Amino acid sequence: MNPSQAVFTISSAAKLLGISIQTLRLYEREGLILPHRKNSNHRLYSKNDLDRIKCIRTSINDDKISIEGMKRILSLIPCWSLINCSEADRKNCEAFQKHTKPCWAFNHKKNICSNLDCRGCIVYNSIADCDKVKDVIRITSTKEENT
Repeated sequence: MNPSQAVFTISSAAKLLGISIQTLRLYEREGLILPHRKNSNHRLYSKNDLDRIKCIRTSINDDKISIEGMKRILSLIPCWSLINCSEADRKNCEAFQKHTKPCWAFNHKKNICSNLDCRGCIVYNSIADCDKVKDVIRITSTKEENT
């Protein structure tokens, strides 16, 4: 199975993860996840989504990081470096200017991301599990230092 293919309904995902449907909806409202949507607007989740949610759950339950803390951590991912934003794009980007939520939780206007689907973005997809978050930050920081 393709790990990015959306095949799990919200009830199946909740059952597989051992959490409530309301918790999944909360994570979506808070901008931590972006479930796929069918034409009927029903949510679907991929294996990558389930891995991302497991990371969120571990961070909240074991590491005692709040949802607000998770949003702040994810906001620090240097998305501008991953997608090579220009200086003009950075000036027009709320995600670059603020550190309150992940870049995919902003309504992008007048920048490189304005016509992109965040579900398909390298930034969102590069952190499907907890181990990758630190790697992405480290790699992009090193990349920026070398430029």
